[in-house]
Order: sequence, then structure tokens, then C-alpha cells
Amino acid sequence: MAKQQELRIQRTSTLNGINRVGKVLKSVGIDPFRLNADAIIDKARKKASCTGEIPEQLETGLRELVKSINEEARPNSFGSLAVKGLFERTLYGRLMIERALAENPDIEASEIKEPIFIIGMPRTGTTILHALMYEDPAHRSPLAWECLLPYPVSTPETFYSNEQLKTIIKEFKQLFKLVPDFLRKHYMSADSPQECLSINAFDFNSFQTSAQLYVPSYMDWFAHRADRLSTMRFHKRFLQFLQSGGVKSDRWLLKSPVHLMRLPELFEVYPDAKIIMTHREPTKVVTSAASLISSVRSLYSDHEDPVRTGHEQADTWSLYFNSFIESRKKLDKEEQIIDLKFDDFVAGQIPVVKKIYDRFNWELSDAALVNFERFLDLNPKDKNGVHYYTPTDFGLTEEGINSKFNTYNDFLSKL
Repeated sequence: MAKQQELRIQRTSTLNGINRVGKVLKSVGIDPFRLNADAIIDKARKKASCTGEIPEQLETGLRELVKSINEEARPNSFGSLAVKGLFERTLYGRLMIERALAENPDIEASEIKEPIFIIGMPRTGTTILHALMYEDPAHRSPLAWECLLPYPVSTPETFYSNEQLKTIIKEFKQLFKLVPDFLRKHYMSADSPQECLSINAFDFNSFQTSAQLYVPSYMDWFAHRADRLSTMRFHKRFLQFLQSGGVKSDRWLLKSPVHLMRLPELFEVYPDAKIIMTHREPTKVVTSAASLISSVRSLYSDHEDPVRTGHEQADTWSLYFNSFIESRKKLDKEEQIIDLKFDDFVAGQIPVVKKIYDRFNWELSDAALVNFERFLDLNPKDKNGVHYYTPTDFGLTEEGINSKFNTYNDFLSKL
């Protein structure tokens, strides 16, 4: 029991007060925090002064997500308020992006050349690798604030100081005050490189909300019925929008483990893409992913079940990785893919990064190397503390996890 308490994110009295108020209102038949897709759409439309059609895939995804939250997630008052605000902001941002693209058709003709996708499973070093490689001036990544408040697009003059960035810095500070130990379990800053799941959230076809709440029916739709190709096409349009302000580099540097199941669509949209695939023993991956997700969900719901989350993550990532292996065999894109082992990266980050550059014939500048070394000095392992967990915290065993990853373990043994 002590271990499971450790897994839960600690809350302040203010946050607990918000949730108590919500419980009192519900006890008398009032539920002001229940999500309503029509209300979210109407509010975003009004704010964006939008009278046109909303893309069908986007509306379908939003309705699937809201339905799943209302019927399955059991969010607390803070959780409901947080995701409601996020969905309204996300839809508004998408409508404003669509307006900008419609008013400037040339934006979609701009080139996205040889983008890099880091797509290893979660907890395999992808976050630190993404942040490290972003230190190379040749790379451009979407930043957290850009994926929350993308409009208006930034220019070289406003990229490091603008109202959107200031707003997100303020909001993150407030979040960290409400949840003091959040950073110990998940690093996040307003100006850090962001995952593609936040880009795909603009199409409401993303893993993002699943990291906050238990939404099984939505995730079933996401895995089996959502239109992956249209979402990846929007992904490209989003990058074109971001670079339209003039903030560019040689290559886009991107990251999301969920691209494991979008490999055919990724290469259809970006035929010259380069893939960095990170690998780690699945017992470590599943347990670490379950630990992080269970912790975050404990902030948004009072009914988080670590055992349920553990089995969910084992099933989810075995499904995604099996999809990746099948697609990889069919696509014959091996010259555009590099495989890296997590243990090698832990042993020496710079040698592994040099291996990536050699593989894809990129120039590694002296400036980039200096930046890499400085970044590693400023960000030592466990900088924000250590989060302890074991498979048994999630009702898992190593044997049980490995039984779901036979295909992957066979693949891993041949690297």
C-alpha cells in the first residue's frame, strides 16, 4: 500500500478544495463540470468567429473522447475543468490555424525536407534524446507553448518573447504550485520540445488524453477506426504553419512513440523521413510507462487503479509494437531507420548521437557538440528526483509482460 501511495501525485489543499466543492455540488444533483461536445464546439467557434464546417475527423474524435470521459473516466472536478479548458483551447487553435492556411495558400506549398522522427516506445530515452538533439541549431522542434497556443505564428523576432509563451509559463507555474511533485515524475517546461501527440491533439486523434484519464472506448477508436492518414496530413500542415513565420532550421526534429502504429501513413506524408527507433527491455518499458501514466491520472481522477493501468499499458504497447514490426517489414525503408538500445544511450549519450549523425550523413558542427555537452551538464540523470516502482505495483510480473512481447523480444534479440 505504501508503494501505491508513492505512485500517486501529491495534491495541495487548494486543489483538494476544488474537488471537494465539485463533490458537494454533485451530491445535490448539480454537475457543472460534465463535458459537452456541442458546448465546446460552440464556444470555440464563437471565439474564432468561425461559421464554416469543422473537419469530420476532428468532430468525430472530439465526440468519441467526450463520450468516453463522461462514461468511463470518472474525472474529479479539477480533471473535468482542466480537460474542458484544454479541449476548448485546442479546437480554437485548430480553427485559427485553418483560417491562416486558407488565407495564405502558399504556406502548404512550403517544403518539409527529411524530417526526423524519434518513435521508440515510451520510457526508452526518447525524451532526453529529443531534448538533446534539439540543442543542434540545425534542428527545429515544435515547443510546448506552440502546441498549446499556436496562433498567431511566431517570427524570429518574437519566438523567444511573446504573449503565448508568457501565458504558458504562467500556467505551468500555477500547475507546479498545485502539484509540487509533478516534475519529479514528468519533466515539462513551456519552451521545451513537445511530442507529436500534442500536434495530433488538434485533430482529436491523439494518445494525449489517455495519459491523463482512463478512456478505453476512445482508445479503441483511436487504435482501430480513426483516420491516421488525415491526421498525419494535418501534422504536416501544422509544421508548415509553424515555419511560415520564418522560424526555420535545416530539419524538423519530432517525437512520439504512437507513430509506431502510423508508420505507413508517416512515410506516405513524409517519404524522405528519417526514423530513430529506441529499444529497451519490455518489462522496463511497460512498468515505467504504467508508473508515469498512473501518477498523472491520479491528479485528474480520484479513482485511478494502478493495476488496471498496468495491464492496459502492457496490452497497448504490445499492440502498437506488433503493428510497427509488420509495417516495417512491408515498407522496406531500412536505409531511413536506425535502431538504438537504451542501455547504450545511458552509457554514453554523445557517442550514440554521433552514431545517428553518421548513419544519416549529417554534419555535426562544433557548436552542436558544445551545446550537447552543456545540456548534459545542466540536466543530470534524476535531476528532479527519483520515482520508484516495481511491476507488482501494477499487478504485473516480468513473465506476464514478456508473454505479450514475444514478437518484440525476438526482434530485440537480433539487434
